[in-house]
Amino acid sequence: SDLDDLMTRPNRPLAPAGAPVAAPVPRRRSTGAVGAALLAGLCATLLAGCGKAPPAAEPVRAVKLITVATSALQTTPEYVGEVRARVDSRLGFRVAGKITRRAVDVGQRVAAGQLLAQLDARDYQLAADAARAQLSAATTQRDLAAADLKRFQGLREQGFVSAAEIERRSAQLQAAQATLEQARAQLNAQGNQTGYTQLLADAPGVVTAVEAEVGQVVAAGTPVVRIAQDGARDAVFAVPEDRVAAVRVGQPVGVRAWAGGSQWPGTVREVAASADPVTRTFAVKVALAGDPPPLGATVYVAPAADERAAAGVIKLPTSALRHDGNGSAVWLYDAASGSVRLQPVQLAGPDGNEVVVASGLTPGMQVVATGVHVLTPGQKVSVYVPNVAPAGAEVGSQAMKTIANGAGGGAAASAAPAASR
Repeated sequence: SDLDDLMTRPNRPLAPAGAPVAAPVPRRRSTGAVGAALLAGLCATLLAGCGKAPPAAEPVRAVKLITVATSALQTTPEYVGEVRARVDSRLGFRVAGKITRRAVDVGQRVAAGQLLAQLDARDYQLAADAARAQLSAATTQRDLAAADLKRFQGLREQGFVSAAEIERRSAQLQAAQATLEQARAQLNAQGNQTGYTQLLADAPGVVTAVEAEVGQVVAAGTPVVRIAQDGARDAVFAVPEDRVAAVRVGQPVGVRAWAGGSQWPGTVREVAASADPVTRTFAVKVALAGDPPPLGATVYVAPAADERAAAGVIKLPTSALRHDGNGSAVWLYDAASGSVRLQPVQLAGPDGNEVVVASGLTPGMQVVATGVHVLTPGQKVSVYVPNVAPAGAEVGSQAMKTIANGAGGGAAASAAPAASR
């Protein structure tokens, strides 16, 4: 109240009589009241913001559609291969020993029976000499047993020996004969071992590799020389795992040389049953017809398209594909509901700038072409219609260009006399 206000004011001197009275000062609202009002307003605002706002409506996006149809492949897969011999032999000694001579080099042509390498044959020759001595001893024992049997047979006729003694002498002769045959077989075996110390070419061809050198001790069967035999030639190339199913035995292929452009017809002769452990590709061998290219030449191999590819395949642009952890898919447009749904597809490989779809789509379906990563299943969409200018607008635009060109020409013409003045 005013009385309380007067009592709480400090003592001030009274104004002299007749002095003008000052206007009363308006009373200020206390700071606590203002703070309480602000706090109440802030709480009301916070309580109003705690309520859950209604979700915004999902926008209806305009999408560009393409109609699924079949078309022919534009590109044919072509692989890089190498010409190799149909028979490639890795020759080695049939006995162990130390190599004392190598008679050929890489790239050298050899004939059948030509010497390729030589082992130290002294030990084998000594063994053959020992077998020859055993044969001589066995021959002597056989001759002695035969002579004894003949002599005892004469005594048997005179009655001086029994029949049992004759049988004993006959058995000794048979044993000596068997020992003689054994010694003869051992001598032949040792003779073969001695001959095996020479490595001979079993067919004419070209030496493609030498895998052992002079002075090296090799075991029996260790490859020493590699020979590509003369005769038929193959084009060998590798096919990735996702395309090996398109290559089959008996399929015709086209082969052309990397240098020169010569071409040869070929037929797939062999497809590897398992992938290479390092490259994870499958080796394919193509039998070449006619006069084959030189050994080791680089060639391009193009398998003929199969019946399915010749009849037509389904292709889509890469922008229509949606990839996630479960594979590839496309958005199908449902004209009845005006929404899209996700359709998984299997891809067969690229064809130029497009992708061949192996399964999941049929001709006539409508697929979203772009913006596939901003759509959701069941989302409402509208079909994008490009803006096409009417024919009259195009004529008007052409007329404006003509007028502008004429104005420009007139300005140039008027500028020319001015320049001449």
